[in-house]
Amino acid sequence: MNDLLSKFYTSEVLKHVRNPKNMGEMKNPDGVATVGNPVCGDIMKFYIKMGKKGKVEYIKDIKFQTLGCGAAIATSSMMTVMVKGKPVSEVKKITKDALVKALGGLPPVKIHCSVLADKGLKKAIEDYKTKTKAD
Repeated sequence: MNDLLSKFYTSEVLKHVRNPKNMGEMKNPDGVATVGNPVCGDIMKFYIKMGKKGKVEYIKDIKFQTLGCGAAIATSSMMTVMVKGKPVSEVKKITKDALVKALGGLPPVKIHCSVLADKGLKKAIEDYKTKTKAD
C-alpha cells in the first residue's frame, strides 16, 4: 500500500497525511470557517487565534479539522504550518500554488484540495475581521 501511495503523492504529502500538524478543535477561536467541495465530499474547518505585536496582527495559533482524502488532510496541515506565527499581511499572500509547491506537488485531480485550504484560511481571517469590527 505504501508503494502505491508514493506513486501518487510526494514524501512531503505523505508526511502530513501520516502525521498531520495542528489538527483538532480549538476552544474560543477568534475566527472560524468551514469550506467544502460537494463534488468530492472534502470538508475543512479552520480555527484561528490572533495575536498582536505592536500594530501587526498575526496568527498566534491555528487548528484544522478535515474530512476528506489524504491530499485534503495534507493541504490543511501544510497550510497551518505555513501560516502559524506569521503576520496576516504575509498570510494573505500565500496562494494555492505556494501550498502545492511546499508539498512538493499534488496530482492534478487533487489540486482542488489546495484551493479549499486557501479559501478556508482566508474565510477564517474574514470571520475574525467581521467579529472585531462588531466590537
